[in-house]
Amino acid sequence: MKVTGFSFVKNAIIYDYPIVEAIKSILPICNDFIVAVGKSDDSTLDLIHSINQKKIKIVETAWDENLREGGQVLALEANKAFQAVPKDSDWAFYIQGDEVVHEKYLPEIYDSMLKYQNNKNVDGLLFNYKHFYGSYDYVGASPKWYDREIRVIKNDKSIYSFRDAQGFKKGNKKKLKVKPLNAYIYHYGWVKPPEKMQKKQENFNKLWHDDKWINRNVSKAKEFDYSGIDLLKKFEEGHPEVMKKRIEKKQWKFDHDLSKNCMSLKNKVKYFLRKYLNIHLGYKNFIKI
Repeated sequence: MKVTGFSFVKNAIIYDYPIVEAIKSILPICNDFIVAVGKSDDSTLDLIHSINQKKIKIVETAWDENLREGGQVLALEANKAFQAVPKDSDWAFYIQGDEVVHEKYLPEIYDSMLKYQNNKNVDGLLFNYKHFYGSYDYVGASPKWYDREIRVIKNDKSIYSFRDAQGFKKGNKKKLKVKPLNAYIYHYGWVKPPEKMQKKQENFNKLWHDDKWINRNVSKAKEFDYSGIDLLKKFEEGHPEVMKKRIEKKQWKFDHDLSKNCMSLKNKVKYFLRKYLNIHLGYKNFIKI
């Protein structure tokens, strides 16, 4: 069985993306790894080159800055990386630049790929999510955070990334048939120094909205205000080994009152159904089998 990892990235240093940790977290179970590196304003290309020259292949790209609706350019870049996955690979393991897999989950992920390698009814594998917010000590607890997504797919080129590169579809917008795993993706996209998070908000919203929307909805500030969050819970477990050095270097502080609950009535209902009845309402771009 051959497994190829793939990802895309641009300006990883400017926006403090843990792309090195992301790649390294799944590299042990990948035979090779494709990274679509967009033309950057920093040394992102050199950073990716420094990880593992034997396993990593870089595809240099240019992002279409005119695609300013729904994050389409992100899906386009993810597809560039996926299309470069070699034909002899059985599986493609997708990881975003702010996502990390804990090493304790790697055996189950690999065993599941072995198990379903020749099962034509399985298009991919479904992961659970932990979304960290503000610091490495808190995770989002409200239904506003997506709790499951596809990250391992068969090397079937009729599969493609869609919307803002969060998930995948197949052929004529068909949902993928997936097997759920007891494994988590640790999403660190909302854990950055406040000044870098603010910079990310001001610039990355341009991939979804026009200038008028940004001027109305994204406040101008030196630092991002992490206090405007509806519900968090304390993270009591250990972080992936590849994240340890990054966490030790953290220089900002974020404390949160865990009794604070600012969820809307709609999200409170969703929260109750999810927590106590295991009912997950909302959009799902997959079919569990």
